Amino acid sequence: QVQLLESGGGLVRAGDSLTLSCTASGRASTSRSLAWFRQSPGNEREFVAGILWSGESSIYAESVKGRFTISRDTVKNTAYLQMDNLKPEDTAVYYCASRPWFGGIWPSTSVESWGQGTQVTVSS
Repeated sequence: QVQLLESGGGLVRAGDSLTLSCTASGRASTSRSLAWFRQSPGNEREFVAGILWSGESSIYAESVKGRFTISRDTVKNTAYLQMDNLKPEDTAVYYCASRPWFGGIWPSTSVESWGQGTQVTVSS
């Protein structure tokens, strides 16, 4: 079982930047691909960005391309989501997720483990 612990959420203004962290622990956690999802009230949880266990490949949702950057520190077994030029529509609870494979599509049903979530609020 992989455990995921997020941190870094908060309240910011439109145009600001924020970095989220997700530390993975537990058996086989170093071989898991990690991803960020988000969910706002009344909406389904949606994929934001994903990264291969080695950090060599990454993928993004169209809505965040060019603004968000996912990275991974394999020594710390931690994934980061650098969010720049934040918009009010980025407001959501952000969840870290893991699964054994990478791939280009990340349906919620394919996720093996979820973090508890961290709130990001962007004011206009």
